[in-house]
Amino acid sequence: MFREMRRKRQQLDDRASLGILERGSHGVLAVLGDGGYPYAVPLSYAFGGGKLYFHCAAAGHKIDAIRACGKASFCVVERDDVVPEEFTTRYASAIAFGRVRELSGAAEKRAAIRLLCAKYCPGVPEAAAAAAIERDWAGLNILEFTIESLTGKQARELCRDGG
Repeated sequence: MFREMRRKRQQLDDRASLGILERGSHGVLAVLGDGGYPYAVPLSYAFGGGKLYFHCAAAGHKIDAIRACGKASFCVVERDDVVPEEFTTRYASAIAFGRVRELSGAAEKRAAIRLLCAKYCPGVPEAAAAAAIERDWAGLNILEFTIESLTGKQARELCRDGG
């Protein structure tokens, strides 16, 4: 169903690809947008239990597209070192394909928002995080991305250099 990577020598193994998702600070979600045009949007995310979680507004282009078609891709670029004198870039990235859905249950939304808080607000006291969640709970919208396929890739030079 999903294409094999053409440059297999540059393909990262599953563990390395998952590591990119675990360490990344943001990525780009691509969905089928208005009029059949791709719509790609940069997002902060959390990764846990093999799934990706995003906080988003309850209205707008992204959510309309997801409601119409839940298929999506999400790309995280971990490394992007431009080497002008060699006319190349040393990069490492991962791309996931899967399905996105809005979370509706209170327990699953709380678990996801806590993952996001832990990632982006480390060291913030639990009471402060809980108060912020309660304050914004009524408007809280969380998306869950279930990964169906994940591949990672790195530059040829990193393959030779050992990463």
